[in-house]
Amino acid sequence: MNSKVMKYIFLLILTACVSERVIEQDRVEVVLSDDGHHLLVNGETLMINGMNWDYVPIGENYEYSLWEQSDAVIQEALEGEMTLLRDMGVNTIRQYTGVPAKWITYIYENYGIYTMLNHSFGRYGLTVNGGWMANTEYGDPAVKELLLAEVSQLVNEYKDVKGVLLFLLGNENNYGLFWGGAETEDIPEVDSTYLIRARAMYQLFNEAAITMKAIDDNHPIALCNGDLMFMDMVVEECQDVDIFGTNIYRGVSFGDTFEQIKDTFSKPVLFTEFGADAFDAVRKVEDQTSQAYYMVSNWKELYQNAAGKGKAENSIGGFTFQFSDGWWKYEQTENLEIHDETASWVGGGYAFDFVKGENNMNEEWFGICAKGLTNSKGIYTLEPRAAYYALQAAHQINPYNADLTSDDLENLFKDILENRQLLPR
Repeated sequence: MNSKVMKYIFLLILTACVSERVIEQDRVEVVLSDDGHHLLVNGETLMINGMNWDYVPIGENYEYSLWEQSDAVIQEALEGEMTLLRDMGVNTIRQYTGVPAKWITYIYENYGIYTMLNHSFGRYGLTVNGGWMANTEYGDPAVKELLLAEVSQLVNEYKDVKGVLLFLLGNENNYGLFWGGAETEDIPEVDSTYLIRARAMYQLFNEAAITMKAIDDNHPIALCNGDLMFMDMVVEECQDVDIFGTNIYRGVSFGDTFEQIKDTFSKPVLFTEFGADAFDAVRKVEDQTSQAYYMVSNWKELYQNAAGKGKAENSIGGFTFQFSDGWWKYEQTENLEIHDETASWVGGGYAFDFVKGENNMNEEWFGICAKGLTNSKGIYTLEPRAAYYALQAAHQINPYNADLTSDDLENLFKDILENRQLLPR
């Protein structure tokens, strides 16, 4: 067989492989129909029953990476974690960049769980021209060039990866305009300096969305805002973003959040973080019941505001925060083997332990699973809390069932709370 024939056969095989890979990809799109916003996967509406997920053993912090461990360790860790997630009805996890493509596909093919891939977009600072910039200046031309190059590379690398559902930009980067680092603090007053920086940031979010969609038109682009802060700028500057994502902690109810967004921004709403901690800052004890009550109540509103339910009809789901406790969250580099009980910020909507003038939110206790000790292989076990089982029941409900009204959902979620004795004391 001569070299030309061999080359031709090779090209045929390569083309077939590429075509097969493209055919395997799920078609993901956001659609506004007469009954509201839908996230469609291969033409079928998907409610994102999501979870903020990571894998950090006790004694480690944000520098730890599961993906740097052996394949055997990774597979064993995923078997424990993803089995629990699948069994509770989670269909999507939120992961930050750095996860190898093969593990996104592995998780999807073995457990049926998609990944929302999250680029932090300068949230925790970045290195520009050889120097560290702790608070990202989004109007800086060098920053623009760097971030647009990074998201372009991200989309090129993951656009054909089976299991990717959508891309998320940032993590409440509007809060990062005020302070650096990942530890949650109370937000200071806004002044004109922050307004200028915020507008530059949202303009760059939009430019990134345009850039990414030019490379990949098969996966929607979402941004992650902190609550509804700077919402007017989001509306003005981010029309090319497909989904409005928000990290939002308001307690038992989101109030008129869905309606506010609907009245100003014709985009579907995705709650990228929300939830409650499992520690009572007043009594200084674990409180699984209150955590479950708040989380179930939150999911009720996410479902009630889905398309066809007669309310805002712009909710496409959310990501519970979070799957397991983060023992490193308070102070981040110290006392990593201590489950810290220090409350570091105020959540006025969480009445069970709110005292005016005192912090009540415990960053290290947000897991719906408690974390066990790590064995010699680097694997730990999880102990599901009451919230796990309550959300497992909630995720059995299909909010897109045409026979279910918003009132029906109210009653179904009330049954979950009553049957598990989760009503507030």
